[in-house]
Amino acid sequence: MEFDDQLKELRENFKAGGLKTYEQRKKLLKAFLASLQAHEEAIYTALETDLKKSPEETWLTENGFVQTELKLTIKQLKKWMKPEKVCTNLINLPGSSRIYHEPKGVVLIISPWNYPLNLLFTPFIGAIAAGNTVVLKPSEYTPAISAVMKKIISESFAKNEVLYVEGEGAEVIPALMKNFRFDHIFYTGSTAVGKKIYEAAAKQLIPVTLELGGKSPCVVEKDADLDVAAKRIVFAKFTNSGQTCVAPDYILVHNDVHRQLTDALQKYIKAFFLQPEANGYDYGKIINKEQFDRLVGYLGDGTIIFGGMYDKEKMQIQPTIIEDLSLEDSIMQEEIFGPILPVLSFTNTNGAINIINRNPDPLAFYIFTKDDENADLWINAVPSGGACVNNASVHLINPKLPFGGRGNSGIGSYHGRKSFTTFSHQKSVLKSSTWFDPKLKYPPYKGKLSMFKKVTG
Repeated sequence: MEFDDQLKELRENFKAGGLKTYEQRKKLLKAFLASLQAHEEAIYTALETDLKKSPEETWLTENGFVQTELKLTIKQLKKWMKPEKVCTNLINLPGSSRIYHEPKGVVLIISPWNYPLNLLFTPFIGAIAAGNTVVLKPSEYTPAISAVMKKIISESFAKNEVLYVEGEGAEVIPALMKNFRFDHIFYTGSTAVGKKIYEAAAKQLIPVTLELGGKSPCVVEKDADLDVAAKRIVFAKFTNSGQTCVAPDYILVHNDVHRQLTDALQKYIKAFFLQPEANGYDYGKIINKEQFDRLVGYLGDGTIIFGGMYDKEKMQIQPTIIEDLSLEDSIMQEEIFGPILPVLSFTNTNGAINIINRNPDPLAFYIFTKDDENADLWINAVPSGGACVNNASVHLINPKLPFGGRGNSGIGSYHGRKSFTTFSHQKSVLKSSTWFDPKLKYPPYKGKLSMFKKVTG
């Protein structure tokens, strides 16, 4: 498996300034948008095949999401590309200071299977906007949408602008990195694979963005609006059959309202996903047998109070709520990434925080409470990649908010302007005037200490 010639074309095109100007980048982004829109029906069909996603869910979480990001980028690109003026300190006056946004070069973007179009194309928009040539590596587990994405890329970009590489990740990625140094690697997926990517990148001092996962906790205080909380938790947890990196992994609910919350959760699971007339229209499937068997294995932990049914032929697991769990159970130590929701009780804040700290630095943290001061206490007490108060998961759809993890849940962030800066080098430029050049700053320095303290302090 050799990519040397193709990678060389990307490098040569970058060096020749193939994506250097605003006009070049805007033209490519608009062509990309047109191709996305032209293949809308093919996207729906492919994601129904791979993940049993409905067109409506696909629009909300995949191609509609990407188009929103793309339109924002096209609109703001000229502004983002302009050098950013910053203040100049006293010792460098007269002069001006600016930050220039330079493309990094040839970048590699590796995406997972759970939101295959969104998680490949959203960072890709930032990479093109920043002026890079790009290698795209989609997941091998979603072949239908991968074929559609390949067609979209081939219609919108030349081979020396974007290289689309399919195949087994464990074989393709080492082959890509064997004889070539990328200028940035952007990976979304599991922490275990993220560590391997990071290790390989470190050997060549390649900067990385890692969008990983973890056990994102959801705290429900006794003063929360339980009906609203249940509705929003069910939506966030069971969309895409729970195969969402920012889905609430488990609930910590105050003991006083435990039963009321679980009753409300069951009500909304039935209303959203189990209506007989809907025939499972809004409920997807597990991606493959390996993930299915792993999730079914969790059903032996604790006590199932709702759901628990599964169909191996259809690769579906019913939305499930589990109680009576030990913190030593596997479901409480591993990221679930599926439609199984553990519910634990707490009686005091410290006890709940101790449970959360067993899996530190989650990708997301959610707190439901009517008390703003209490919400702030929780937000400050739980380090996380991002957070919501009285909601779950939806922070990532605001392009004004950078999205990313911390610690074990990731390195770096993206979305909106942050995607542009992630794939740009921030070059500091000081422009000094020549009409005034005080002797103070030049040797000899003897006797100038007090003056130095005044102008630099």
